[in-house]
Amino acid sequence: MRLLAVPAWLLLFDLAALPPPAWAQDLPRTPADYLARMDRDHDGRVSRAEYVDYLSAGFRRLDRNGDGLLTPDELPGGRGRAVPLTQWQATLGRQFDKLDRDHDGYLDARELAQPAQP
Repeated sequence: MRLLAVPAWLLLFDLAALPPPAWAQDLPRTPADYLARMDRDHDGRVSRAEYVDYLSAGFRRLDRNGDGLLTPDELPGGRGRAVPLTQWQATLGRQFDKLDRDHDGYLDARELAQPAQP
């Protein structure tokens, strides 16, 4: 599977293409906003676990039956291949690695705002 080179903070906007639910009113708008939301331990940076966990929330919202598998009827548009949570999270992990330009195992707001390297 090939990853798209998009800023990490844009990943949720694909999910936001759905009719706006109540939670959409509270979406972060800037990389600094995403950093603040993802940074659970408030150390000013985002670990791989924080990144994957935060960006998996959209998956979990779409997974209506909670089985860890997005089936076509749960996907935006009602079609496509089924996507398991493990695959989704592995893709997020690879995206994290591409965004981590200084290879320190963490992302800062600058890294979150930049497109992933191919």
